[in-house]
Amino acid sequence: MNLQFYRSKNPVFVDGEYIYDYYMPELPVYKPIKFRSLRERKKFDRMVYNIKKVLPIAKRVNLMLTETYEVLETLPDKKAKDAHIKQVEKDIKAQYTPEMKKLTFSQGKLLIKLVDRECNQQAYEIVQAFLGPARAMFYQIFAWTFKASLKKNYDPEGEDAQIERIVRQIEAGQL
Repeated sequence: MNLQFYRSKNPVFVDGEYIYDYYMPELPVYKPIKFRSLRERKKFDRMVYNIKKVLPIAKRVNLMLTETYEVLETLPDKKAKDAHIKQVEKDIKAQYTPEMKKLTFSQGKLLIKLVDRECNQQAYEIVQAFLGPARAMFYQIFAWTFKASLKKNYDPEGEDAQIERIVRQIEAGQL
């Protein structure tokens, strides 16, 4: 487990000694899962595997979006912004297409949810902001043909509670 501890900069002087405050990151604590069958255990293990595979992609998408928004803010006019977006789209296709082709159907659906979790935006909204409403609708229809949706909201307290639990445990190094 890779925990980092942070020591406060200003110690308190008590009874002739300096006392430092130490802060550590929040660790999620969950009740152990009781599986009713081996099949249920395998399903959970498959979910953990899939999340470990697509979570880094979702985090890279968030980083890329943040960088792209920052660059777009510095560009002077719409022509320069459009040119930059076209270049980013070309780079994304070159970098991510081989990786996306290797994802399974369930990993793709998880990726859509985790992008929403990481970016606080639906995948549809992201595509619409960068590529326009027509292309966003095209990608939504394409996803719909595979019984997925780019408009899917991530609900960490409802239907996606198990995904949230697994993600938090992965981030804390518990899984």
